[in-house]
Amino acid sequence: MIEKIYFFILIYFLLGGIGFYIINRKKEKYIARESYIKLAVYFVIINIIFWGIVIEPLIFRILSVLIIAAGIKEILALGKTEFKKFSFFSLVLFLILSYGFFLYSGLPKGLVLFAFLIISIFDSFSQIAGQLFGKTKISPKISPNKTLEGAIGGGILALASIFWLCKLFTTSIIIGMLMGLGVIFFAFVGDILASFYKRKFDVKDFNKIIPGHGGFLDRFDSLIAGGAWVALYVNILNYCRGRLGCIIC
Repeated sequence: MIEKIYFFILIYFLLGGIGFYIINRKKEKYIARESYIKLAVYFVIINIIFWGIVIEPLIFRILSVLIIAAGIKEILALGKTEFKKFSFFSLVLFLILSYGFFLYSGLPKGLVLFAFLIISIFDSFSQIAGQLFGKTKISPKISPNKTLEGAIGGGILALASIFWLCKLFTTSIIIGMLMGLGVIFFAFVGDILASFYKRKFDVKDFNKIIPGHGGFLDRFDSLIAGGAWVALYVNILNYCRGRLGCIIC
C-alpha cells in the first residue's frame, strides 16, 4: 500500500512541476529559479514527513514538537516590539491549534497519513491553480496572492483524491469527505491567520530559514490547523460512536 501511495505522491509532484514550468516559463530567470527552489525544498519536506510517519510514527511526533517550537519562536520574534496584546492573543490561539496538532501527531499512522496527504494536496495545488487561473482576490490586504480560483482548484483536487485514498485506507467515503472538508477549511484559515499576523507587522516572511519559504509557520500553518481539525474530528466521531450510536460514524 505504501508503494502505491508514494507512487501517487510522485505523480502529484510531476503535475506540480509541470504547473510550475507553465507558470515560470515567461518570468525572469531569478524569479523562476526561486520558484523551483521552493518546489524542490517542498519535495524534501514532504518526503521527510511522509517517511517519518511511515517508518516510525514517533519521528513525526518529534517533528510536530519541533514545528510547534519553531512557530512559537517566530510569533514571539515578530511580536516582541509592538502590538503586544495582539501578539499575546495570537500566541494563545496558536497554542490551542498546536495542542490539537500535537494530538493529531499521536493518532494511528494510517489516519495521520490520510489527513497529511489531503492537506498537502490542497495546500500545494491551491497555490498552483491560483497562479495559473487566479483572478478573484479573496483578501488582497491580508494575502494578496490567494484567489478564489486557487482555493477552489486545490479543494476540488483534494476532495477528488479522497476517493482513491479511502480505498487505500479502507475508510468510508462519508467519513473521508467530512474529514476532507474540515481539513480544507482549517488549512485555508490557518494560512490566512499566519498571513494576517505577518501583515500586522508589515513583513513578507517570518524568516528565511527554509529556502524558498517564509519560515516554519509559512510552510506548516496549513498542516498545524488542518491537523488540529483532524484531532477534533476524531474526538467527535468517538463521541458519536460511544454515546449516540451514530449510523454514519
